[in-house]
Order: sequence, then C-alpha cells, then structure tokens
Amino acid sequence: MNLNRLYELMKGSELEPWLDKLSQQVEQSYNEDVNGKLREWKEALADLPDIEAAEIELDKDTVTVNAKNSLSADAKAELEKNLKKLMPWRKGPYSIHGVDINTEWRSDYKWQRLKSVIKPLQGKTILDVGCGNGYHSWRMSGMGAKLVIGIDPSILFAMQFQAIKHFVGETDVFLLPLGIEAVPDSLQAFDSVFSMGVFYHRRSPIDHLYQLRQCLKPGGELVLETLVVEGDEHQVLLPEDRYAQMRNVWFIPSSKAVMLWLKRCGFKNIKLVDESYTSLQEQRSTEWMQFHSLKEFLDPEDTKKTIEGYPAPLRALITAEAP
Repeated sequence: MNLNRLYELMKGSELEPWLDKLSQQVEQSYNEDVNGKLREWKEALADLPDIEAAEIELDKDTVTVNAKNSLSADAKAELEKNLKKLMPWRKGPYSIHGVDINTEWRSDYKWQRLKSVIKPLQGKTILDVGCGNGYHSWRMSGMGAKLVIGIDPSILFAMQFQAIKHFVGETDVFLLPLGIEAVPDSLQAFDSVFSMGVFYHRRSPIDHLYQLRQCLKPGGELVLETLVVEGDEHQVLLPEDRYAQMRNVWFIPSSKAVMLWLKRCGFKNIKLVDESYTSLQEQRSTEWMQFHSLKEFLDPEDTKKTIEGYPAPLRALITAEAP
C-alpha cells in the first residue's frame, strides 16, 4: 500500500499531528503471521491487469470503471476470477470493466437515504469510520470531497479497496486498516465524520461518540447510522448473546436515546433524518457473498423478529454538529 500521496496531503494540515505515527500503525496492520490469507490476497492484487480507465462513475448507485474498449470474454473471465479471490464482498455494488460485483449489501440504498440530508461535501475533508471496503468513501468523492480517509481494521476490506483503486487510479480517497483508536485524541481535522454500522459494535458507545467528536472540526458534521429499537429516550436493548446471528452486538438504543446521548456528549443541532427497516433486497446472499445473510437471520415464521426473537433490524440515520 503506497500512502505517499496521503502523507504529502497531511503535511501542513490539521492532519499533521497524526503523520508521525501513521506509517508505523499501517505497517503493523499488515502482518502475514497474524493473517494467514494476506499473502493470497496480495497475489490476487498483483495479478490484476493494468487497464486504462476511460470512464469512472463515482456519483451513481454502482461505482463503475470502464475501459475505452470492452474486454474480451477471456480477459473478463480472468478479471472476475481474480476479484473473486477477495470474496466475500459485502459492500457495493461495483462494476469493473464489465464485471459486476453483486455485493451482499446494496449500500447505495443507504446512500440514497442520506445524500440529500447531509451537509455538502464539496471541497471537504472526510473521515469514514468503519468504512468496509470503501464503497461510501467513493460516493463521498463523487459528491466532490477533497480528501476522504476511510478506516476499518479488516485487512480483507483493505485489499478489496486496493483492487478498486487499482482501476480507478490516482484519487484522494484512501483506506487505512485501522480502528478509530488509532486516530490521535483531539485531532479536530475533519469537516464531516461518518460512522455507519459501527455504533452497536462498540462496548462503550458513549466513548465512541466522544472519539467521533474529537475527530471533527468545530461545527463539523457527524453522520451516525446505527441499529435502533423503538421506544423512548430510556429504551436500550442489550442482547444476551447474539443479535441477528452477530456475536459482537452490544447496545441497541432507541433513536431518542441516541439523540440524548449525543446531547450529553456536547453535540448540537441533532436531527433524526431517517428510520428504515432493512429489507431482503438491501441485504442478501449473492454469488459474491455466499454465506448466510438477512433472510437466515430472521424468524421464518415472523420476519418482524430476528431468529433470536429480538425486533428485526431497524436502522436510524442521525446528524449532529460538533460544538
């Protein structure tokens, strides 16, 4: 992973305090002794063909890269084979030189819900926390963001991002295989911070809100998307074990509770802009993600409940400003 361009952009900016330790943090993440599949994923990246992009679309539902001339059937099959070595693909969709990556999540559904209710991203510096393979980071760039930094500790997601960037080419969109703990305290460097699908995985959600606040410039916008339950500002679900077959789900508060927590953490102009149940069209198994998905996580007799008997996944989108 070559991050020289990012390091240059960080020099002399509000991001410079992170620069001293960032290269070491990234280097420590890529450890073949810890991740046995890392070498295989690197080989898949190395085998990707060099194809000049004639068309790049980051502002459409499907992040798309096309060459001037269509690939031959054999070349397209070889490209698909290499991209499938990076399965499972969970966030998308993508179309790369005619290869359609039909991901588990139709992440464009979420983007459609939020793109008209957030502050303009034109010329802004953005942090995308828990960014997965970077689908939404590309969409942020498509809305005119100057610099997008995605962070996610999954090395597989970082490899998938590098595969897409290989074809998109030089853009100021980057993915770091790190968690939010790697971001220096009180950095206050980002115009907007997105935390989508992360909050309910945090053992200490209040600490997470403070971490997000410290990343934002004064007046910067937080875009928080999370699982919620119905109820008043005191309603919180703590699953006994799994929720929708996920082990690492801790607190699922009501939207009103999240807004109260944001207020306690000092955020201003807090708005609930959407609540939506996750549909079987938005999250499902595909050729590119062949494991169980939402259909298997719901009660087959009552799809308003998870397989464990909890309320089915309801997701809220909340915006707020840092003081």
